[in-house]
Amino acid sequence: MRFRSFLIATAMFSTPALAAPKVIVSVVPAHAIVSAVMGDTGKPELLLSGKMSEHTANFSPMQISALGKADLVFVIGTGLEAKLTQLSGSEAVNGKAFFELSKADGVKTLPKREGGAWETHDHEAEEAGHDHDNDKDHDSEVMAPAFDPHSWLDPVNAAAMARAAAKELSKADPDNAATYAANAEAFTASLDALSAEITTELAPVRDKPYVVFHDAYQYFEARFGLKAVGSISDASAASPSARQLKEVRDKLAETNAVCVFREPQFDDNFVRVVIEGTKAKTGILDGIGADLEPGPAAYPALLRNLAKNLKDCLGG
Repeated sequence: MRFRSFLIATAMFSTPALAAPKVIVSVVPAHAIVSAVMGDTGKPELLLSGKMSEHTANFSPMQISALGKADLVFVIGTGLEAKLTQLSGSEAVNGKAFFELSKADGVKTLPKREGGAWETHDHEAEEAGHDHDNDKDHDSEVMAPAFDPHSWLDPVNAAAMARAAAKELSKADPDNAATYAANAEAFTASLDALSAEITTELAPVRDKPYVVFHDAYQYFEARFGLKAVGSISDASAASPSARQLKEVRDKLAETNAVCVFREPQFDDNFVRVVIEGTKAKTGILDGIGADLEPGPAAYPALLRNLAKNLKDCLGG
């Protein structure tokens, strides 16, 4: 398989010159990307397991102390790990500024969708709206309107994140700069093959309407041309209002949505409310990696699991 070839290529370019910097990464997908770039030079530390919600997680004094001692801290940013990014640059972490991968050059962000029953969106137009290649000052950027933070679910964005991680690692560890650059390019090449594979797998169900638990998947939908029609909760995974639940139930009936997807990090009570009295099936989607082994293989596994679970529920 292509990803095995990537791992072999990574090993070839991963002979460490000196001790690698101490690196901490917020969530499983970002950790997978940074792990792929670091290769055998060192292993980044994962802060949040995939079983925890990145939106609401709290941090222990020991974790906060470790953040302050790290050479580099990578987060997704754009509001994803809200409580974590509030610590960036603070006295609690010794003034350590975290690097937000979602603000890397080449990452295209999409606006948050409003309400539970979205209007049809033109993803190509939205993608054209905010490309971080044009950002002059990432640290001072005011993002308005609010952007959906789940940008890693587009493999094109993941490739841009890998290249940005390689640059940041090279600044902290110039002796291994060539290794980081080579590993980032090998990872990027593996994503081209992964995207082609997923495009083929999802082709039979692209026109099947479905509802998700929280609005975390529009980057995946846009890349692979899927037909999600609503979400029970918004992109921040806040508890839905009675009005939003009604909107989603109405949308379910209006579109004859085939599936409603729950998530392992959240209770499924709201999913049961939405599907009550309908013929919709339930499936599971996990965009963060609840059951994945952390490491470079977690990113392709994450996307393959999404594709498989979508196809199984929508095509069954």
